[in-house]
Amino acid sequence: IGLMGLQKYPEAASSLEQLGDQMAQSRPDIAAGLYAQAGQAWTLADKINQAYAAQTAGLQLSPDDPDLLVDRAITNAALNNYKAAIDDLSRAAKLAPKRADVLTYRASAWRYLNDLKRARADADAAVALDPTYPDALLERGIIRRLTKDAKGARADWLQVVTLAPGTPAAEAAQINLEKLDVGTE
Repeated sequence: IGLMGLQKYPEAASSLEQLGDQMAQSRPDIAAGLYAQAGQAWTLADKINQAYAAQTAGLQLSPDDPDLLVDRAITNAALNNYKAAIDDLSRAAKLAPKRADVLTYRASAWRYLNDLKRARADADAAVALDPTYPDALLERGIIRRLTKDAKGARADWLQVVTLAPGTPAAEAAQINLEKLDVGTE
């Protein structure tokens, strides 16, 4: 973990994986967490395939860990493997049904697969779970724009800007609002 703090991500990931390997038999719960951290370090090192391998190793030891499923789903999305991301997110949603972030990520994956009906259902469900979650509102706004609901998209994006000023979600919402206003969408 100290190596991660020093931004020595590949070294940190390798060390975490070695520790995970050593603990896999005696303490699979701890080993799964080490693999999850290794996956994060590989991601920070921009080594997405290694991140996927570490996360998969962790899930072999702890298949019901919703956080690790979400991590691997994000990695799958980075690899443009949206179907696998949806599979992991669907499992995470069953294990942790009250998590708006899981539904938001899955809405995004559905959107990338051009299944806007399922994307909208997940985005709506995420907003219903947490009406103030900026990422869910941002995603629903994008889906609304894609389905020709400019008024709804605008409302969602304005809410993001109001709820979370100065965040990446608010910046993305502002950019989308500007594009909507000049008609480049």
